[in-house]
Amino acid sequence: MSSREYEVVLTPEEGGGYSVTVPGLPGCVSQGATREEALTMIREAIEGYLESLETHGMRHPDRPHRVAAEALLASRRRALVR
Repeated sequence: MSSREYEVVLTPEEGGGYSVTVPGLPGCVSQGATREEALTMIREAIEGYLESLETHGMRHPDRPHRVAAEALLASRRRALVR
């Protein structure tokens, strides 16, 4: 599988921890107690998502979202994961 970069959105949760989504992969979500754990978990979720597409003969997204650096937008934190 080729290396791709995906933009993720980290959202701090009221009770602690983070939820994380991948705008370029609808339905690909995860969470973690810390920012680092959330990013580790979403990497695993992305791998599973892409493996599932391949298993079911579906196309990978043509244009993964790419960002050059992390950016702070409102209360959400965006990061790049590979």
